Amino acid sequence: MSKRPEFFRGLVLAAATALIFTNATLAQTATSRPPAGPPSVADLAEGLLDAVVNISISQNVKSDDDNAPMPQVPEGSPHQEFFDEFFRGQGGEGGRPRTVNSLGSGFIIDPAGYIVTNNHVIQDADDIEINFSDGSKLKAKLVGMDTKTDLALLKVEPKKPLKAVSFGDSRKIRIGDWVMVVGNPFGLGVSVSVGVVSARGRNINAGPYDSFIQTDAAINRGNSGGPLFNMQGEVVGINTAILSQTGMSVGIGFAVPAELAVNVVNQLKEFGETRRGWLGVRIQPVTDDIAESLKMELPRGALVSGIIEGGPNTKGEIKPGDIIIRFDGTDIAEIRDLMRTVGESPVGKAVDVVIIRDGKEQTVRVTLGRLEDGEQLANAKPGEVLPNGGEAKPGEPPAAQLPASDTVLGMKLAELDADSRQSFGIAESVKGVVITEVQPNSPAAERRVEPGEVIVELGQEAMETPEDVTSRVTELKADGRRNALLMIANKSGELRFVTVRME
Repeated sequence: MSKRPEFFRGLVLAAATALIFTNATLAQTATSRPPAGPPSVADLAEGLLDAVVNISISQNVKSDDDNAPMPQVPEGSPHQEFFDEFFRGQGGEGGRPRTVNSLGSGFIIDPAGYIVTNNHVIQDADDIEINFSDGSKLKAKLVGMDTKTDLALLKVEPKKPLKAVSFGDSRKIRIGDWVMVVGNPFGLGVSVSVGVVSARGRNINAGPYDSFIQTDAAINRGNSGGPLFNMQGEVVGINTAILSQTGMSVGIGFAVPAELAVNVVNQLKEFGETRRGWLGVRIQPVTDDIAESLKMELPRGALVSGIIEGGPNTKGEIKPGDIIIRFDGTDIAEIRDLMRTVGESPVGKAVDVVIIRDGKEQTVRVTLGRLEDGEQLANAKPGEVLPNGGEAKPGEPPAAQLPASDTVLGMKLAELDADSRQSFGIAESVKGVVITEVQPNSPAAERRVEPGEVIVELGQEAMETPEDVTSRVTELKADGRRNALLMIANKSGELRFVTVRME
């Protein structure tokens, strides 16, 4: 009996100790559990809503039914007035054009009245009206637009300074960070949705500079052009596209990152147009086959397939066959990296370009031209005066097949002489071995090599005769190569690289 109180005291002590440890464990679990999300974005949204606007546009569209006969309505019908008004409005009697209206979003970046939106929101608009959160409205004019990034800059003339927001550094956002979408879905008015950054650097084949932020925050029709905010109230993206078959959010939306938009917006504001850097080269991806044929450990960089005449490479600093792996201090993993980095560089800037040529790295220096001028050069028609003062050269007429001498990799080859040039219409500037026939289902046919094209290089060595081609293929096979890298010129001299299997 004397031991019973001691026994009960032991039980109480054990229970108390267990309770202490349990509470400590629960407290530790509560502090280590990740938060379920921001408790509220009300304060954040309240300070930003006035800077987000609704954009309505109208476009006059001529009716396709101008010559369609009007239906006959019994004279004196109570519906006569309705029919007359309806069909006059559709291009019938009176010829009044039909008006199409659409809605989008935008945001103010300058108290003086500059507004950013998507180009597709205001494209072809005859009238643009900005609707502010306080119910007021102002007409807007288009300052400039950029189809490559789908951005546009508008300007209104306010009576007093407007509430504006600023761009943040989209390079600092991480996958999983909270973001807030503000816009005008389905024309309902300013609405807020919250989600996380789902991915970065997305390529959805919307343009040459694709590097979208993906988010699961609700983006619907009408949200286009609106801002994507971080939790500090900075614009880190411009909502542009969604992945949906219905036009409603399925949790996959895309925004142009601020790091890409800021430079475009600044140029539109200053010049009314973009002024992008231009390297003056044609490029193509470095595929696994190309990397293997060049004995590269991993495919990387951008393969130069041609040089645009009249461009920045006036002294041959960069040559066809070079692989660009670094531009102005930025590593180039794929061609999108090069296009984006060059495009964001100032016109006239001298930059260092690191290339791989003949298996060795070397650095060349190039002074950038202007992309917009380069596009005129690349797309010029025969006889058209070019920005550099030159004139586009006419192409040569198509031609018939020629007899061939040798066959290799499924191709019949012949020397490129005066007769073959005339027969195939090959420009005088093109040098190499002409392809006169491509056998069906051959390695060359798999790569869409066509008769009339010219093998300029094979395995990074210049080709002059069909025997050169046969000999080089033999050397590559002896070296253990599975693919042959061919530099192919078309009839006008434009180059591309293809890999043809030799097994």
